[in-house]
Amino acid sequence: MPLENIQKFVLVLLYGGLTLLSFTVLINPMRVNRRANLFFGLFLLLWSSYWILDILKLCMLPAGPLLASVVYSVQIFTPILLFFSVIFFINPNYRFKKRDLVCFIVPVIYWILLFNAEKHPAIYNAVLLIDVAHNLPYIALIYFKIRKHQKRIEIISSNTENIDLQWLIKLSFLLFVTIIITVGYELFNAFVYKMHQHLVMDLLFLFIVYSTLYYVLRQKEIYPVDKKQRDELLSIELEGDQEETERKKLIPDHELEGLKLKLINLMENEKPYLDGDLNLLKLSDLLQINAHQLSYLLNSGLHENFFHFVNKYRIEHAKKMLTDDSYKKLSMVGIAFESGFNSKTAFNTIFKKMTDKTPSEFRKGQSGGSV
Repeated sequence: MPLENIQKFVLVLLYGGLTLLSFTVLINPMRVNRRANLFFGLFLLLWSSYWILDILKLCMLPAGPLLASVVYSVQIFTPILLFFSVIFFINPNYRFKKRDLVCFIVPVIYWILLFNAEKHPAIYNAVLLIDVAHNLPYIALIYFKIRKHQKRIEIISSNTENIDLQWLIKLSFLLFVTIIITVGYELFNAFVYKMHQHLVMDLLFLFIVYSTLYYVLRQKEIYPVDKKQRDELLSIELEGDQEETERKKLIPDHELEGLKLKLINLMENEKPYLDGDLNLLKLSDLLQINAHQLSYLLNSGLHENFFHFVNKYRIEHAKKMLTDDSYKKLSMVGIAFESGFNSKTAFNTIFKKMTDKTPSEFRKGQSGGSV
């Protein structure tokens, strides 16, 4: 098959995949993360516009200068929509502020240059570079926002694997690499030699698109609770950003020790950590205090976050199972679920982090020591 035909085939797959994915996310059949998925779906739709003129040309449909100008004008909002989708994944209650208007500075500059670029090659090249390079600061912001989110959700959740948005970090990294390649390509086109083949870049984008399709359709609701509980959890997360000396004293010192003992007894006797969906709200109900007080108790009384506190008990439970001959025939997946973990991956990761060994290494070590 000629290279040109391969490129056309990849182009159709790329544009079709992006368009289909954008409408799937916008329809949001699972009804999860609604505002986040609205912005993410619009991001995908604008992202597909980077190839729409090529598709029209492939279909032998004329694309006049007016249509081209409209397409180029809206493309500049692509990274902005991705950025705000991440904001709404992290905080579904986010409200737009005046400072968000700063996002329009580059688009306005871009529009001014775009409508004066037709007879000025230098301005046209600047427009192309802005269109591509404009993505980079947003990708950096997205990375740092998600990393901060990953730390904060450990305050409220004992199982973060499906809500840590790690797939969006991977997407941002892949976009970053591909954009760097694209910038290099555009510079080469502008100053060295005009090329007409985009196959390598299209293949890279094709991989990103179908990887995104897999992850975005698997993304669960980040805060699967009612609005009142969600507001409470989000406010606790924000409190976690404050220094310990700045936090309000929610439990008097003379009650703190008693509540610590009550919490430890609850964990040891009732074993709520075996519930894979245990969160701060559920445990606070069992302890008969509110979630803010439980968070304060863990931070100030035990100097731990919720994630570490609960998973510490799960790991100890798993270690007992791994050294008990009656569980010898049980697989690692079975032990993971019996210990309160929702996946083998999470079990292995947390076990390794807390013991410096994988569960298999730990079991072998115990077997070797008993011989």
